[in-house]
Amino acid sequence: DEVIIDLHDKIKSITSGYASFDYEKSEPQVADIVRVDILLNGNQVDALSFISHRSVAENRGRMLAERLKKNIKRQQFEVNIQAAIGVKVIAKVRIPPVRKDVLVKSGKVVGGGDITRKQKLLKKQKEGKKRLKMVGNVQVSHKAFLSVLER
Repeated sequence: DEVIIDLHDKIKSITSGYASFDYEKSEPQVADIVRVDILLNGNQVDALSFISHRSVAENRGRMLAERLKKNIKRQQFEVNIQAAIGVKVIAKVRIPPVRKDVLVKSGKVVGGGDITRKQKLLKKQKEGKKRLKMVGNVQVSHKAFLSVLER
């Protein structure tokens, strides 16, 4: 059991628009279809959601999450990409944050002396990243969006 997607478009593109097809209407059939939602850092992106048969939904969700991971640029904070059916997460991919060495000041490593200087810098960076993650939104580029729509 599978959902037919883009049949008309595929036939027209393969035959350069010259083909046509005849069909007869049949009775509707019951199918186990689910909606797969894509979440970026816990926020649902409606434009990336799709409908699929339950038997292949997990694989398609995982493939879409991996494709997004390849095309979304790394941010200053961690980005979690999830595919979910309802509230059940079926696939999760993590994009690690961009690392910046805060212990290097104008080419010189902060070192020597008391260790609390290093700890203070690292703590300050950690708090800044935490604050940035709370307000930071993930920007999905046009290229990444189009790559997901391709089959």
